[in-house]
Amino acid sequence: MAEREGECGTGHGTGTRPGSAHAPIILGKNPEGAAPVPAGQQAPELSREEKLQLRKEKKQQKKKKRNEKGPSAEPAELGAPPEPGQPRAVQPTPPPASADGPGDGEKPTGGKSKAELRAERRAKQEAERAQKQARKAELSQAATTAKPRQSPTEPQSMVKRLPEHVQVDDPAAQRKLAKKLERQQVPLRQDYGTKVNLFSHLHQYSRKKPLTQQMSIPSTVIHPAVVRLGLQYSQGIINGSNARCIALLEVFKQLIRDYSTPPNEELSRDLVAKLKPHISFLNQCRPLSASMGNAIKFLKKEISCLPDTLREEEAKEKLQDMIDKYLREKIVLAAEAISRSAFEKINDHDVILVYGCSSLVNRTLCDAHAKKGRAFRVIVVDSRPRLEGRETLRRLVRKGIHCTYVMINAISYVLPEVSKVLLGAHALLANGSVMSRVGTSQIALVSKAYNVPVLVCCETYKFCERVQTDSFVSNELDDPDDLIVLRKGQAQLGGWAENKSLRLLNLVYDVTPPDLVDLVITDLGMIPCTSVPVVLRVKNVDQ
Repeated sequence: MAEREGECGTGHGTGTRPGSAHAPIILGKNPEGAAPVPAGQQAPELSREEKLQLRKEKKQQKKKKRNEKGPSAEPAELGAPPEPGQPRAVQPTPPPASADGPGDGEKPTGGKSKAELRAERRAKQEAERAQKQARKAELSQAATTAKPRQSPTEPQSMVKRLPEHVQVDDPAAQRKLAKKLERQQVPLRQDYGTKVNLFSHLHQYSRKKPLTQQMSIPSTVIHPAVVRLGLQYSQGIINGSNARCIALLEVFKQLIRDYSTPPNEELSRDLVAKLKPHISFLNQCRPLSASMGNAIKFLKKEISCLPDTLREEEAKEKLQDMIDKYLREKIVLAAEAISRSAFEKINDHDVILVYGCSSLVNRTLCDAHAKKGRAFRVIVVDSRPRLEGRETLRRLVRKGIHCTYVMINAISYVLPEVSKVLLGAHALLANGSVMSRVGTSQIALVSKAYNVPVLVCCETYKFCERVQTDSFVSNELDDPDDLIVLRKGQAQLGGWAENKSLRLLNLVYDVTPPDLVDLVITDLGMIPCTSVPVVLRVKNVDQ
């Protein structure tokens, strides 16, 4: 025992008390390289500063143990590590007061400490929580794989369904359309000829045979007036956005007059259901225009808002009055307002260029010449195959307006003398683009190059919420046989359908970017193309 004591240091960091016969034995070195104390001799007294330092270190160690939350690590001994193969002494709890130094090498004896038990419980809770989260994630993934769910905050929820007439190349969409028409007892019209690949998603019909020979029309489902209107649409007898919309609303007035509510049915629900097959039939004859779509939305809204207290005759009269009011306000009075606004832009000795046949532009020019006495000249630009400019030329010459008639390929020769370009529109899109007769964008582009202002006349009921930046996604294909020209009784393109390497494209509309349009004259006043979304927002609020 004395030999062991002689080998052990009793200085700083040993945790022994001076004069104690049972002081713990610690294998280590003396601090600061002091010589070992011989056996039976008392350790030298520490100075006052060293005792204060030792007490301070001991208090810090106690405070550290109280604040520990994880498993307590074994305190490192101040002495050197034991030699390999030499047993390490276990330190008992030091006495409360120690003059030689704190017990840095202490380790709790017996079972686990409270901190270790807490750490084990926390680790077990974390493991259970992780397993629960993993099970929940597996269940949610399995549900998503079985049936994908869409969050209401996803932007895809705002994407509108594509119209049926621009999904011709989608077999699933065509099967869905065929089932819908079969439920409504409306025949499906077949496409004609081989289409250009870029426009294979659009319908292409032929006017060679009458519609009644191409499809069987059930007279019990489709009203005769609607059948007659569909034939006029398909043969091109009724053209132009305004003319088509007016004819549609007049036929719907007749349809409402002849309607009778079945027993145990409500007029507001049954009449909307009766209109659906008629609208589908007209869409088969020719795709609906933007103006017709807005008119149909208006009519359905008015029907659904009818009070239940009205008798059938009163409700039908009210609907007919609302249709007349729509025609008067949205088309007739709107045309008058646009004519008055456009008159401010027409000066004496102006040279105005117009394209195709727009009923609104024709009325504006005729009013400015006949009612206001403006003296100006008009250059009428036309294009094949429709040659609609000839009708514009007849109307203006009949009013005594001096006119010049050219084809669209000669526009660059006449633009240097043009003071302004006045164009009509099929629709104004939500991004400010102008959808009009094919060739309009070419005229606007060349006019921009010659610094000639481009003015577009359009009623606000033609504004639609569709966004389009090109003429490919949504358009209309006319009969490709209209492009065949007979010269001396011979057609150079005759039999084109049998030639697999030849395809004819007869587009109806094109899209003019808003950068090429200087001003839009509407029934609300003169606005830029960028104000179209504002007008649409105001209209939605009013409705």
